[in-house]
Amino acid sequence: MNPHHLAIFPVLGLLCISLTRAETPGKDLLADKTLPDWEFITAVPTALDATCTLGADGVLAISGKPLGYLATKESHENYQLFFEWRWPANAEKASNGGVLLHINSGPVAGTPWPVCLQVQLKLDQAGDLLPMATARFAEKLSSAPDAKPPQLERSGVASEKPKGEWNTGVILCHGNVVEVRLNGVLQNRVSQCEPATGKIGFQLEGFPFELRKVRIQVDGVISK
Repeated sequence: MNPHHLAIFPVLGLLCISLTRAETPGKDLLADKTLPDWEFITAVPTALDATCTLGADGVLAISGKPLGYLATKESHENYQLFFEWRWPANAEKASNGGVLLHINSGPVAGTPWPVCLQVQLKLDQAGDLLPMATARFAEKLSSAPDAKPPQLERSGVASEKPKGEWNTGVILCHGNVVEVRLNGVLQNRVSQCEPATGKIGFQLEGFPFELRKVRIQVDGVISK
């Protein structure tokens, strides 16, 4: 065997290890079937296991009802959030949900939603980003003034996969900057976010969906 080939093997081994780690970084937030890292916030107190079921395959099935949101019990800052989601193959056209970042309150202003930023996961709009309640960021909202809700539309090409297929999301939060990548495409970037730290959540807006591989890695680094 060529000795130069032998020299390559250790490098390839290290590369494989790095790739494996890159696929499953940080803390697994769905590692325990009892979901100890999460709570369910809704107008009418509802047990978490009444709306969420974690299967042996690591898939969290979420009924979507009642309206509310899953939230981490701990606040986070300077992190990368990795997750995969999918809508059922027979999902309604209006299927809606989102990732909530920097949650800094309970429900406010007579709504089910807290002060936070929301990354849209709504069908055909995944990657849009909006401030909720008193949250804000520097970039001007780009949707029509009468849009409900007004938001900063995604800047990348549509990267959602068809209903029934898994999508991959990577959200980087560093300082007061947030970047959103969906299926490898940079879809949004906002700066001067207020609040810039807080809990992480997933919205329940009446439509069933599934999550898996929800992981958080601290010390997120925003790309240039």
